[in-house]
Amino acid sequence: MTTDSNIRPLVEVEGLCVSYGSDENEHRVLEGVDLRVEDGDVLCIVGGSGCGKSTLLKTIIGLVAPKSGQVRLLGESLHTLTEQDQARLLKRVGVMFQYGALLNSLTVGENVALPLQMHTDWAPDFIEDLVETRLALVGLDSTSHLLPTQLSGGMRKRAALARAMSLEPEILFCDEPGAGLDPETAAGIDRLLLSLNQQLGMGIVVVTHELLSIDRLNGDLVMLDDGRVAYRGTVASARQADQEGLRRFFYPDGAA
Repeated sequence: MTTDSNIRPLVEVEGLCVSYGSDENEHRVLEGVDLRVEDGDVLCIVGGSGCGKSTLLKTIIGLVAPKSGQVRLLGESLHTLTEQDQARLLKRVGVMFQYGALLNSLTVGENVALPLQMHTDWAPDFIEDLVETRLALVGLDSTSHLLPTQLSGGMRKRAALARAMSLEPEILFCDEPGAGLDPETAAGIDRLLLSLNQQLGMGIVVVTHELLSIDRLNGDLVMLDDGRVAYRGTVASARQADQEGLRRFFYPDGAA
């Protein structure tokens, strides 16, 4: 995390608790979670399966309502806003879902254009030019006419990233961007995310369990364990920490 007092916070989570089920059969997923993301940060949210990391991401972007606590996104208290104001705020946010979530009935270009058509009144020719720019940004020149089923897994992830970037978001959230990809392709996605962060100064939050991705991204780290923040700090410090949960995560074979 940056320390300059002039850097604005993009995400502020305080005392966040999230539960599923009824009061009689409540399953507490997150308990008292605090975190902060500032301009230019790269943050990895990590932890074992079922630790709550995807739920945390969904709560930050408004897909899950908290039981208690607060989420401030781009300076606004997300879960106290009206539905209309939430929609306005979320136009400033990009989300890359785990499996891309592209619409197979639309071409790649139509997928990327969809947010622009829904949320702007820009002319079709301008949107078409912008789509080509976004696709070029992720290395998918000349693919706008293809269907998602005609793309490789890595190309689909890049197309999903282009769509997430279509409205020039101020912060980008990525849920398991390397899931299902071969090591070389996953590394390419990580390099692309770092390039966006460095070129555009964009804050990026990545939910992942991939150790190689965590090392490549080399940003701040928040580790969840049983719904609580077990660690926050740098990747280098996490690897050296004498903390059982971190050692199990980074060195599952027992070698340090």
